[in-house]
Parts: sequence; structure tokens; C-alpha cells
Amino acid sequence: MDRITTDPTLSSEPNVPPPEPDAPTFGDVSHGYAPKGRPQTPPPVPLKDIVRDVVDDLSATAKAELALLEARGALAGHGIKWASAWGFVAACALLVAMLAVAFGAILVLAPRVGPLAATLIVVLALLGLAAIAAWRAKRSAADVRTAFRSDLMHETGDE
Repeated sequence: MDRITTDPTLSSEPNVPPPEPDAPTFGDVSHGYAPKGRPQTPPPVPLKDIVRDVVDDLSATAKAELALLEARGALAGHGIKWASAWGFVAACALLVAMLAVAFGAILVLAPRVGPLAATLIVVLALLGLAAIAAWRAKRSAADVRTAFRSDLMHETGDE
């Protein structure tokens, strides 16, 4: 019994003060009625301010588009420059290697099929390899075209 009377939640005088009369409660507003009147509406924005904001937004959009085009051009230029440089080095190394392979193949085939037939076999093999390399280079050039496209969202990889 002693415990019940000393428990503050069960006592007749709670420790929580009653709400102040000016404090809003959920009971103050019901079905659209506002006891303190209608809220103030902000003044309308002048048309010249709206037009100025639209022009500023369009200007910022145009500047962003130009920056995007410039960045895409720089990216394509960077890619072309390094692809060309490394392609030249690879082509020179490949040329020397192909010469060595061609002379070696001719020397190996000459005793078996004759010098003319050996030369023709090596030339045809090298032309076939060149055709395959040209086809692959054409497919890789699509990456450069992609950098210059205006619509990057609806592009296909086979163009």
C-alpha cells in the first residue's frame, strides 16, 4: 500500500504542468477552422522577376551545354592523340616483326614449294592479316564518333 501512494504516476497531483492556454493543440483546429484567422499569403512575385529567373536559368543551361561540348571535344582529342601515338609505335614494331616473319617464312617455304610460290603464300597471308586489322580498326573508330554525338542517351553501338 505504501508503494502505491509514493508512486508519482498514481498520485492525485501529477508532476506534469497543465498546457498553457496560448499553446496550440490539435483540438484548436477542426474542419478547416483556424482560430487565429487566415494565414497570411505571400505577395505575388512580379512578372519581371519571373522572366529574369527564366532567362538566368536558360543562360546557365546554355553555359553548361557549351562546357559539356568542350569537355567532350577535349576527351576525344586526348583519345585520338594517344591512340595515334601508341598506334604508330605498334605499327613500326609490327612492321619490323612482319618483315622478319615474311623473310623467315619465304626461306622456310622456298625449298619445299619454290621461291615464287613461297613469296605468294606469304604475301596472301599478310594481306589477310591486314584486312582483319583494318576491319577491327574501323570498329574501334566508333568510340571516337561516340564522343561527338549530341544524343548520348539513345545511341546504338553498331553505328
